[in-house]
Amino acid sequence: MNKQNQKRILNAIHDAASSLSGSLPDHHKHPKGRNPYAHVPTVIRATLGSSYKELSDEYFDAVILIIKYCKDNPF
Repeated sequence: MNKQNQKRILNAIHDAASSLSGSLPDHHKHPKGRNPYAHVPTVIRATLGSSYKELSDEYFDAVILIIKYCKDNPF
């Protein structure tokens, strides 16, 4: 993915993570609380099979949709 799209995605991740702060459900593996700044990229990697930086530009819209879904539906 080109640098401009990476920057736009990173800004979207930060926006989503800041809104998710404190709203992610508790998990036994995270006794001090879950990190939303790590959660969103993990969901992207699990859904698309690689980091957003490693994807081609054609996946930009899909990555933005995943970020929006994470923001709207904390899980």
